[in-house]
Amino acid sequence: MVDKLNLFSLENKVAWVTGASYGLGFAYAKAYAEVGARIVFNDINEELVNRGIENYKKEGIYAYGAVCDVTNEEQVKDFVNKVKKEVGPIDILVNNAGIIKRIPMHEMEVKDWKQVIDIDLTGPFICSKAVLPSMMERGHGKIINACSMMSEFGRETVSAYAAAKGGLKMLTRNICSEYGQYNIQCNAIGPGYIATPQTAPLRERGEDGSMNPFDRFIRSKTPAQRWGRTEDLEGLAIFLASQASDFINGQVIYIDGGISAYIGQDPGNLDESKFISEIEADTDIKTADK
Repeated sequence: MVDKLNLFSLENKVAWVTGASYGLGFAYAKAYAEVGARIVFNDINEELVNRGIENYKKEGIYAYGAVCDVTNEEQVKDFVNKVKKEVGPIDILVNNAGIIKRIPMHEMEVKDWKQVIDIDLTGPFICSKAVLPSMMERGHGKIINACSMMSEFGRETVSAYAAAKGGLKMLTRNICSEYGQYNIQCNAIGPGYIATPQTAPLRERGEDGSMNPFDRFIRSKTPAQRWGRTEDLEGLAIFLASQASDFINGQVIYIDGGISAYIGQDPGNLDESKFISEIEADTDIKTADK
């Protein structure tokens, strides 16, 4: 009888999560380590890499980390070659590194637009391009892109981010189309609104005890009536990196509590009292970034 749990094992797989010194990337990498993967990560400078190494050490995880700019093709090539020599060929790539700049489109400078597109869309192209030859040669590989609800929806002040994440959705499908014949799967995770230290101010109560208007808005749009937690993302991240997903390809899967399927309710109908304990629990959140 086949042990179905082994389908989700990443034992001895090399998983590269870009920009994973902290935040959601760190959460993905930590989850992979817990099911046997060897963790590799990069970040934009030495300070962040050192911060990441310390974060992994605190969790009892050895991680190979190095400075690498995902928008610099030569740096990415060098990084992948070093990882191959010191850790092993990359089996799993998570294109997690990204930025957002909230600026009204008519006020946004071209340099800011280009920076977001370069990091959020060109970076995944460069990193995927770097690992694909080895994956093709070995006949297997997993590429997981960090899409967003903005891969589907527009919103004020995020024109560059939405354009990049929409493009990343199509890059996901195109990698599937070109490289599925090599037993390479490329899928994407689309997180909803996640409760982290960075989003904590949006959930703080006012001095009079009233809910933050944005918190109320998000809960009214979400059937689960809560923000996501980093733990909500880990199961899908493991699934898409494991052999359990070998016949799933080119998909964007949204972890948003149902927000993308729901027109929402009148925010005024929310019962605030049941959210008090959840808001207080936000102080216990250890991971960062959305």
